[in-house]
Amino acid sequence: MKLLIVWLLNALALLAVAYVVPSIHVSGLGSALLAAAVIGLVNMLIRPVLVILTLPVTVLTLGLFLLVINGLLFFFVGHILHGFEVQSLLAGILGAILYSLISWALIALILGTKD
Repeated sequence: MKLLIVWLLNALALLAVAYVVPSIHVSGLGSALLAAAVIGLVNMLIRPVLVILTLPVTVLTLGLFLLVINGLLFFFVGHILHGFEVQSLLAGILGAILYSLISWALIALILGTKD
């Protein structure tokens, strides 16, 4: 049950990001649910490989390159899904940052620290 609530909150966070950032478009709640699921899968499967492959660059930039990786993945998901569009890499980076912050805040507010 908790997983479904987190998924719905992530979709709502994605809708909020689309409302705030003009270069990101989500066509509706169904597209937001699908995009939130795909973003979660991409972050679970592809992101660790990219982090390991780009470790020297990440160390040289003191971890700031992780923002670029997150933005690239957000941008990538925006290009493979219909109904979710990210127009530029900069919008992807900004969208990924806002998505993380809004998602974290919603989950903290709704679910709290019940664990």
